[in-house]
Amino acid sequence: MKKRKWAAATLAVTMSTGLLAACSSGAETPAAEGQGAKKEEVAGLNSTGFPIAKEPLTLTFFTGKAATNGNNFEETLVWKEYAKMSNIKVNFQLVPFENLTEKRNLALASGDYPDAFYSARVSAADLMKYGAQGTFVKLNDYIDKYAPNFKKLLDKYPDLRKGLTMPDGGIYSFPSFYDPGFLPMLIGTPLWIKQDFLTKLNMKEPTTTEEFYQYLKAVKEKDPNGNGQADEVPYAGGGINPLIEQLRGAWGFGNRGLGHKFVDMDPAKQGELRFFRTDPKYKEVIEYVRKLYAEGLIDKEIFTVKTSALYAKGQTGVFGATINPNPTTQMNQTGYVGLGALKGPHGDQLYTHLKVPMVWPGAFVITDKNKHVEATVRWIDYFYGDEGATFYFMGLKGQTYKETADGKLEFVEEITKNPSGLTMDQALAKYITWLGGSYPGYVQEKYFKGSETLPESVAAGKKAEPHALKEIWNAFNFTEEETEFMSSVGSDIHTYIGEMEAKFITGAEPMSEWNKYVDTVKKMGMDQYMKIYKQAYDRYSKSK
Repeated sequence: MKKRKWAAATLAVTMSTGLLAACSSGAETPAAEGQGAKKEEVAGLNSTGFPIAKEPLTLTFFTGKAATNGNNFEETLVWKEYAKMSNIKVNFQLVPFENLTEKRNLALASGDYPDAFYSARVSAADLMKYGAQGTFVKLNDYIDKYAPNFKKLLDKYPDLRKGLTMPDGGIYSFPSFYDPGFLPMLIGTPLWIKQDFLTKLNMKEPTTTEEFYQYLKAVKEKDPNGNGQADEVPYAGGGINPLIEQLRGAWGFGNRGLGHKFVDMDPAKQGELRFFRTDPKYKEVIEYVRKLYAEGLIDKEIFTVKTSALYAKGQTGVFGATINPNPTTQMNQTGYVGLGALKGPHGDQLYTHLKVPMVWPGAFVITDKNKHVEATVRWIDYFYGDEGATFYFMGLKGQTYKETADGKLEFVEEITKNPSGLTMDQALAKYITWLGGSYPGYVQEKYFKGSETLPESVAAGKKAEPHALKEIWNAFNFTEEETEFMSSVGSDIHTYIGEMEAKFITGAEPMSEWNKYVDTVKKMGMDQYMKIYKQAYDRYSKSK
């Protein structure tokens, strides 16, 4: 997740340097939650409560790091105090996210890896590969015995278990998991339009694709900012795919969510999968976006613009519509409203721009180098309960956050209105490490304070709700043989489709070539692609 998304996150369970003196300071110390069941005895391990380890332990974690985080996790409030609570000190080997995949692959290939991978974005393919080899610890039994909080989530959300279970039946990781009922979080990046422009143009909020087109056209032609210049940009965003993904629900496509960008369920053939990107009706989606681009209603730089340049331009207030976490936090622009599901030309109206609740399956992985697996499982499990997650996201009550009279949690003003002029990210960095995302943990609205919980984001979620998908698939897990095909032939198909859609939209390729394009995709191996997808779907749907 991106920096200002505040979503990024699951704050690390934390306490303050003065935590042991919390009684006199008024700060509250988290207790041990979800640890009531009697567990079998393991040498050196307390089966419930804190500390977790009877004698001090030290673990080493390979750790993904965002630029917004500090450079010494051990000195943050969170981890310094959790070390005291748990009697487990963690040495975090920090690796910038931009180098993460390369460094992780090198570590695994060389055998020089630590006790666990934390926020390391381990792919499902690697979970399967290294799980089968025994490099990653199979967690099924450990979860049953030592992870009561996470086990409750698996029991409550069967799809979470399905998404984590590899083809061999093993679970090898703890994920980054969003509450499926937290709709603004699943939306993540709504389609925003500028309310001031609507008002000046005397137009109502668009509810159909035709009305959205007419609004963009009016922004371009009628000078809604009133400066006498044609400087308004009807729609601007980072890349063309976010717009396509917001619009295609108006034609009924993508009906199992953003975790499946090429395949969904065919509504005309019950129980059958559909490769929707070559569907005859999907051609209309591309034609619609092509029309917007051809008429100058989409920023001509959309295929090349850098995020920093996009947001800098957005700060001038010229965007009629855009897609990002929130214009307030990303571009310092208020007055944008999020659209709900647009109705398409055939009456379709689905809000399909919904991320999978299990965003990062391999957020936390324990390796065979770890000699304290039970203690490590207990260590991570705390963050999947309400108490631990609140601690992780919000920090320490009385020090980093307060509770309002109506029971809501808010960061203290030192963080939200820092007296030294620090941004919220900068002020938070000395307390927590969730900035940048990919963390293992459980995100709920009540203790997560990011862009998704701002009033306009909540309002966008309410608009989307009536037409939001009722079933969202987590990503499917493939066998090694299937993965080989999907990472070669499947990847080639994905790349070709992306390139051709861009050419159709920009006019570099005429729409008269659509059928030839579809035939090419078929010849590239679409039948085998769908056969493999069906095998993975069958395993997913039957997994318990």
